[in-house]
Amino acid sequence: MENEDQPRLRSVVSYVKRGGRMTVGQQRAWEEHWPRLGRTVSELPSGPVDFTAWFGREAPVMLEIGSGMGETTSQLAAAAPELNYVAVEVYDPGLGQLMLRAEKLGVTNLRLMHGDAVVLLTSHVSPGTLSGVRLFFPDPWPKKRHHKRRIVQPEFVALIASRLAPGGTFHMATDWEHYAEQMLEVCSAEPALRNRYADEPGGWAPRPEWRPVTKFEQRADREGRVSHDLIFEKR
Repeated sequence: MENEDQPRLRSVVSYVKRGGRMTVGQQRAWEEHWPRLGRTVSELPSGPVDFTAWFGREAPVMLEIGSGMGETTSQLAAAAPELNYVAVEVYDPGLGQLMLRAEKLGVTNLRLMHGDAVVLLTSHVSPGTLSGVRLFFPDPWPKKRHHKRRIVQPEFVALIASRLAPGGTFHMATDWEHYAEQMLEVCSAEPALRNRYADEPGGWAPRPEWRPVTKFEQRADREGRVSHDLIFEKR
C-alpha cells in the first residue's frame, strides 16, 4: 500500500492516505481522549516507544495494524485486559470511532497510533519486544497489477518477525483467496517464523472463536468468499 507523502525508504508502506469527515461524537473523542490515548507516529521522538510508561504498567504488548472503525479492536482489547493493546491506523474518523467504542466498553488497556505501521515498527519498536501482531483484512488490492501494493511482502514480514518476542505470534486474516495464499507463501519463507498450524489442511488456522465477525467477513460470506486465518509464531 502506498502513500506519496512518505519518503521512499522502503518498497511497501502500510496504508493509503485517506480523508474523511468526523462526526460530532468522533471529534469529541479526539478532543477528550486523544491527548491521553493517542500519539502520532510522525511526531514521535527518536527511539523506541516506552510502552510500559505509556500504559502505566508492564504487560505483553499486542500491536494491531489497521483498526478501521474500531468495532473489532475495541472488543479484542476489552476481552484481553492482561494485554497492553496498541492499534495503529491512518483514518482519523476510524480512530475517533474506536475511542468512542472503547469509552462505551470501559476499555483501559488500549492506546492508539496515528500513522504508518511500517515507520512505527522500523523506528519506534525495539526488536524482540512484541507479544503479537494482528493484521485483519488488510486492503486486498485484488487486481493483479496492484499486488505489489499489498502490505504482506517479504520485507514487511521480516520486519514483523524481528519485532516479535520468541513465541510471539503474527496473526493474519483475509477473505481473498489469492491474498491468503500469498500470505501463506511469504510467511512460510521467513526463516524466523513457523506456521503454528502447518499440519492443518492447507496450513490454515482454525477460525478463532474470540475474533469477532467483521463487516468484511459478513460481506465476503454474502459474496461467497471464504475467510482464512493464518497464525505464525517467532521461533
